[in-house]
Amino acid sequence: MSFNFITAEEAASMINNGDTLGLSGFTAPGAPKFITEALAKRAEAEHEAGRPFKVNIFTGASTSDHVDGCLSRANAINMRAPYQNVPDLRKRINSHDCHYFDRHLSEMAQEMRYGFYGGIDYAIIEAADINEKGEVILGTGIGNIPTYAKLAKKIFIELNDRLPSSIYGMHDIILLQDPPYRREIPIYAANDRIGSPVLKIDPNKVVGIVRTSSLDGVKPFSAVDEVSQQIGSNVVRFLISEYRSGRLPAEFLPLQSGVGNVANAVLYDLGESKELPPFMMYTEVLQDAVLELIKKGKCSFASTCSMTVADATEEMLFNDINFFHDKIMMRPAEISNNPEVIRRIGVIAMNTALEADVFGSVNSTHVLGTKMMNGIGGSGDFTRNAYISIFSCPSVTKGGLISNIVPMVAHPDHSEHSVDIIVTDQGIADLRHKDPVERAHEIINNCAHPDYRPLLRDYLKLGKGGQTPHTLTAAFAFHNAFNETGDMRNADFGKYC
Repeated sequence: MSFNFITAEEAASMINNGDTLGLSGFTAPGAPKFITEALAKRAEAEHEAGRPFKVNIFTGASTSDHVDGCLSRANAINMRAPYQNVPDLRKRINSHDCHYFDRHLSEMAQEMRYGFYGGIDYAIIEAADINEKGEVILGTGIGNIPTYAKLAKKIFIELNDRLPSSIYGMHDIILLQDPPYRREIPIYAANDRIGSPVLKIDPNKVVGIVRTSSLDGVKPFSAVDEVSQQIGSNVVRFLISEYRSGRLPAEFLPLQSGVGNVANAVLYDLGESKELPPFMMYTEVLQDAVLELIKKGKCSFASTCSMTVADATEEMLFNDINFFHDKIMMRPAEISNNPEVIRRIGVIAMNTALEADVFGSVNSTHVLGTKMMNGIGGSGDFTRNAYISIFSCPSVTKGGLISNIVPMVAHPDHSEHSVDIIVTDQGIADLRHKDPVERAHEIINNCAHPDYRPLLRDYLKLGKGGQTPHTLTAAFAFHNAFNETGDMRNADFGKYC
C-alpha cells in the first residue's frame, strides 16, 4: 500500500481536545519532535480563541523540549505519565496545571493493555524506515511504543532522515502476552535476542507520514566535578571489594546505571579499573560513557531501552555503526526494566537518590517531600530485584545548606527493605545484615557530611525504644529548619520534643 505524506501541521490539525496520545521514545531519543511542536502552536491558537485544548500524553519515560517543553508552555497537557524531566512540565505538575501520575516504568505498558487508563487515539512514532507491510525500523529509543501502536486507533509516523537504515537489527521488539497467558521471558544473559528487529504495526492505521530531519538534541553532560568523581570512586571501590571477597562471580555481573553526572562518573571509573573484568550492561539508558567503555572493550555488550547520548556521540555512533551493531540491543521498557529478567540474570543496580534517611529509606522523587522533581523512573524496577542495590548522592547540596542524609525521608520511594548500599562523597554504608540502629550508625559514620553527623547522632539519642527508634515529632526537623531558615544545620530537636 502507499502511505500519505503530510506536514506536521496537518497531523496536528487531526488531533482533538481531550485526545490521548501514545508516543515513541524513552528520554529524548526516539521521541517525536515535529508533530508535537505543531500541536503546541495549535493549542496556543485555540486558547487565544477562547477554546479549551489539552491532550493526554503517555510515553516510555521523559521526552524533550520538543514534547514536554513546548506543550507545557502552551498549557496543552491534561494528563501525563509515567516520567518527566523538563522544567516547564515540572512547574505545571507542581502547580496542578497538569495531572501527573508517577509509575514504575516496567508497569506502564502492561497497565495500558489491562485497560487501566483508557484508550489511545493516536500513536506518534519516530522511525528510520517503514515498508508497505507496516514493518517499522525504530530510532534510538523504544519505550512503550509496541503497546501504544497496538492500542491506538490511528498512527502518525515521523520519518527521520537523520536515522540511518543501518540501525536495522539493533532492536529486539516483543509484546508480552497478558495474564493468564503470559509465559516466562527467555532472557538468560544480557545479549539474548528474543524478538523482532522491527516494530510490526497495522499499515491501515497509518493516517500520515511526516518527513523530518533531526538528531535527538541531548546535551552533553558537564565535566565531572570533584564530588561526583569521589562518589564514582567509592562505588567502584565497593564493587572491587565485593569482587575480591568472592561475593561477585568471577565473570562479574551485568550492571544497570541511572542517568546523570554521578552515573557517568561511576561508569568512567569502571573503565579505568584494571581489576574488574569486562562486563555486560542490562539497563534502561545508555549514556556517552557506555559507548566509550564498549570501544575500550570494558563493556562487552549493552542491553537497553534507549541510547541517551549527546548529539556528537550519536553522530559518532551512526558513523561507526558497523562496530557497535552487534554490541548494543534496544528493547521495550517492559523488557529492559522487567523484574523477572533483572532478578534472573543478577543485575547490579546503581541509582541516584535525592535523600536517604539514617535507617536506609530513599527519596528519589520529591524535593523536601512535596515538589515533584522527575519521578521514580526505573529505579524501583531495578532496586527491588537487583543482586545488589546501590544508591548514591552527594552528602550535602546547596553549599551545605541541605543534608542529603536526614532523620527521615520526606517522601519514601524505596524502603530500607530494598536498599543494600548507600554511597556519598564521604564513603560507603553497607546496610546488609544490619538492624535499624546498626544501619543508622553505618550511614551517619560513613555517608553523612561531618557538619551533620553530630545532629544526626543527637536525633538517634531522642529515640524512646522500638526496633526503629524514630521520634516522630522531630523526624522532619531538618526539613523544617530549611523551610524556616534556609539551612538544615539550624535544626533544633528540642523544639519538637
